Amino acid sequence: MQSLLHILYPPQCIGCGALVARDFGLCGPCWRDTPFITGLACDACGVPLPGETTDRDEHCDDCLTLTRPWRRGRAALLYRDTARRLVLGLKHGDRLDLVPPAAGWMAGLAGPLLQDDTVIVPVPAHYVRLLRRRYNQAALLANALGARLDRPVLPDLLRRTRATAVQDGMRREQRFANLSAAIAPAPSARRTLSGRAVLLVDDVMTSGATLTAATDAAHAAGARRVDILILARVAKDA
Repeated sequence: MQSLLHILYPPQCIGCGALVARDFGLCGPCWRDTPFITGLACDACGVPLPGETTDRDEHCDDCLTLTRPWRRGRAALLYRDTARRLVLGLKHGDRLDLVPPAAGWMAGLAGPLLQDDTVIVPVPAHYVRLLRRRYNQAALLANALGARLDRPVLPDLLRRTRATAVQDGMRREQRFANLSAAIAPAPSARRTLSGRAVLLVDDVMTSGATLTAATDAAHAAGARRVDILILARVAKDA
């Protein structure tokens, strides 16, 4: 049956629609234009760093300047070129077919972030945005990750307390002010998260303001530690 379906509906590249060998794959040109993060990367936010991989924790300039409330972080892609188009397709274009491959790329980086008791929690979306977009892409990624990693996903333990302004074009200080106290634990969060390790999942990190607010909310609910896993990281030179 699968072979028949592939004859009728041959697999297409998720980037450009060209024919590929298997479902949810990238063709050669799109693969080359997709900036996967490999090699040495910041241990806090996942942005790539110059140099060779070492046994030490290395940090980018931003994470040396800012105190990050989470422990460790990883990102699968740099937010540019094909990666940017894919992320925007998922965020604004109803490209839910991108969730399985994106979760696969993220799952490959999750090992150093997982504890025995880790639960996966997506960054929440405000209900106004959910009504407009119809889904929270962070929750979709978290659910797919949970299935791949065999970890529980708890999508309703953090909530947006207010609708925040779109952050495009804001400076770093404005982003943090915009997100200040905008995410809080749900009433049931303390009972569930107290003493647990949390893996926060989101689609894009720019300044880290959203992930900071979400991490603070998880700690307020009693989480023992928080790590972050994101699909794409915005870099200064991207």
